Amino acid sequence: MTIRTVPRTAIKTSLRLARTPLDAASLLLPGNGSGARSAARLTIDRLDAAALRLAGQVTMDPALIEDAHKRQEALEERKKAAGLRGEAEQREAEGASRLEEQREQAERQRARAEKRTQERRQQATRERKQREQRAAEAERRRKEASQRVEAERAQQIAEQEPKQRLEVLEAKAEAQGEREEALTEQDEARRLAAAASRAKEDRKED
Repeated sequence: MTIRTVPRTAIKTSLRLARTPLDAASLLLPGNGSGARSAARLTIDRLDAAALRLAGQVTMDPALIEDAHKRQEALEERKKAAGLRGEAEQREAEGASRLEEQREQAERQRARAEKRTQERRQQATRERKQREQRAAEAERRRKEASQRVEAERAQQIAEQEPKQRLEVLEAKAEAQGEREEALTEQDEARRLAAAASRAKEDRKED
């Protein structure tokens, strides 16, 4: 062990002991690989690397300075990885949000489509019932009109029947009168013929 090994080990041990409560506190923060916990761990590592570099510069220990440099590079890599991971998580969250928005939009569209379909069905039902009511009303009016026509026709027949019977009776009476008149004329002609014959016979006798 060289003379520089002792202070180097003591410095690293001191720094490790100093960050222990900070590491413990960071574990209480939310997040796993991102969020507040990751940001706190990066800050602790940054302070640890800066303290190690300062100790190396004070003690003029190139090993401490090199170790601090490596820690700083590793810190930058972790920071970059954390940034990429954060971007990926953000994109994932945005994608999930867009997917949820698309799902909600599709659900809203489906609900609107179902509502329109239900409204069209209800409208079609109302129109069908209206057509049926109009058809029933038209049929009722047609039957009433037909019944009125039949009643009027029956009334006309009832009114015309006595007149027609009277006309028939009058025609029969007239025909009977004509027959009786013809018979009377025939009888008169026969009577006149008989009288003429008797007169002729009387003249012959004279």
